[in-house]
Amino acid sequence: MARLNLLEETRYEKLAVTVYPDQQTASKQVAKRIADVIRKKQESHEKAVLGLATGVTPIGVYNELVRMHKEDGLSFKNVITFNLDEYYPMKPDAAQSYVTFMYENLFSHIDIEKQNVHIPDGTLAIDDVAAWCLEYEKQIEALGGLDLQILGIGRTGHIGFNEPGSAPNSGTRLVTLDDLTRLDAARDFGGKANVPAKAITMGVGTIFRAREIILMAWSKKKAPIIKKAIEGDISGDVPATYLQLSDNVEFVLDQDAASDLTRFDTPWLVKDCVWNNTLKKKAVIWLATELKKPVLKLTEEDYNSHGMAQLATEQGPVYNINIDIFNQIQHTITGWPGGKPDSDDSQRPERANPAKKRSIIFSPHPDDDVISMGGTFIRLVDQGHDVHVAYQTSGNTAVWDDDVLRYMEFAIDFNTSIKADQKETDRLKGIYDDMRKFIDTKQPNQIDTPEIRDVKGFIRKSEAISGARYAGLQDDHIHFMALPFYETGKTKKNSVGEEDIKLTMDLLQQVKPQQVFAAGDFADPHGTHIVCFKIILEALTRLKKTEDWVKDCWLWLYRGAWHEFPTYEIEMAVPLSPQEVVRKRNAIFKHQSQKDRPVFPGDDAREFWVRAEDRNRETAKRYDDLGLAEYEAMEAFVRYHY
Repeated sequence: MARLNLLEETRYEKLAVTVYPDQQTASKQVAKRIADVIRKKQESHEKAVLGLATGVTPIGVYNELVRMHKEDGLSFKNVITFNLDEYYPMKPDAAQSYVTFMYENLFSHIDIEKQNVHIPDGTLAIDDVAAWCLEYEKQIEALGGLDLQILGIGRTGHIGFNEPGSAPNSGTRLVTLDDLTRLDAARDFGGKANVPAKAITMGVGTIFRAREIILMAWSKKKAPIIKKAIEGDISGDVPATYLQLSDNVEFVLDQDAASDLTRFDTPWLVKDCVWNNTLKKKAVIWLATELKKPVLKLTEEDYNSHGMAQLATEQGPVYNINIDIFNQIQHTITGWPGGKPDSDDSQRPERANPAKKRSIIFSPHPDDDVISMGGTFIRLVDQGHDVHVAYQTSGNTAVWDDDVLRYMEFAIDFNTSIKADQKETDRLKGIYDDMRKFIDTKQPNQIDTPEIRDVKGFIRKSEAISGARYAGLQDDHIHFMALPFYETGKTKKNSVGEEDIKLTMDLLQQVKPQQVFAAGDFADPHGTHIVCFKIILEALTRLKKTEDWVKDCWLWLYRGAWHEFPTYEIEMAVPLSPQEVVRKRNAIFKHQSQKDRPVFPGDDAREFWVRAEDRNRETAKRYDDLGLAEYEAMEAFVRYHY
């Protein structure tokens, strides 16, 4: 019976899927399976032939294999590896090279024979590439094929660098990279313009011939493409769907990467559910959205024909369910994000008391505050709350070099105009000349000089001050934390340290807020937003053990300029009038270095202020479509219980 139930739950899934609670657990299980292959081959005195992948996804697997080598005696003497791909052109000692990646994360820490390592050659002359690729295929075939191939997946659905349009029988070859793939790699290369346009990759057909294939994916960022790969139709538009044709494939996912699969996202379509309030709210909103109906117009027939008959039977009549969910959504709407004084707050998202609250808005980058919750920020100030803003990082990696020179030229001209000390002016000119020389020869992702990093930080600091002042804050309520984990000068940051947590605890103790607002963008497990959130959470958790005020401190999450919370998760929706939308826009405009074309725009070409306004209007429209009042725009928040 359990087997039948599982088959029913997974009937939309067209290949084998295993879901683990987190990527650490999943990575250890994949590493164990690789180790089992190696040991089995050792017992029969054979070579284990492995196909390996690069990128963030397999790092945990490689860490575990290194641990097993050092602590459990796992030997790699009998292992021969073939890597999936390499950028072209690419020098093997470049920081972005997959040769560098593999040695840093695996090969330099185990006892594999160097002659048994095979990685596509990014230094080949263009005329030699085709012959080299054919020889790569022959080497794999001569060894009897790959015993095990591990894969990640790109947001285009590529496996290896087999981009949309790749043929299912393709072999190792030179390919042109999709624009989205290059955008995703831009941070590693110091900008998309520096990402190679081509790569050498094993083909889909090469991958298919492996006796076992494991595709791994972690985080919500990968959830949409994972759903397409597992539940979608086989299509060259999503090369990973070709894996549905193999009986030797397994997708290994963490819960976040699996979250869009039908059995997790809309479980009522595949099984009976335990209908708690969250699931009921999600299902009713989903049904209204699917049918393009207001919540109060949903019928019993709508429920029965869309997998929700069980809910209708257990908790109906459906009109009562509709009224309940409608009221819950309505109660999230408030024009008083700090709580409405002298009012019944039993159906409101925030407490009425104290009437004037101390609030801290934590902003991971110097513009997240106004981009993500600028309307609410301004309203909190307008309504008389004691609002502080804390900029957690300097954001100094996201400023154009041209801006640095422009500000230095201004400083030199200003010194000259006020007849400042000539030695000081000459010193500035010397620093400026050194900056120009450095910038003229700067390599992609090369760390800026300390002086350039300082100026970039000053630019973002002055913009943040301007934005916060526009929102109504006095200077003593504007805090620049410059958390040490960020100040590497590189796009890759250090791990969080004790000093990051201590600085945050010190500020919290100074303000003793009743409200904390923090960025809640967790899709990227390595992004600055989630790192900054974890620091705040650790600080509050520690303080809660010793300080009574923390027990009355509510933590609200906001989202950035890309994605909003799902409607069923929203616990506070702050409507914005047309005039407030304009005020928010003006606050964002204070961040001139991020306007027009920011250094790291992501995969969305719109300016930040446009993204923010479109997102806020979309949130308001979702409420309107469900039958709620029609507002110009809305900012949304979710309360985090710690």
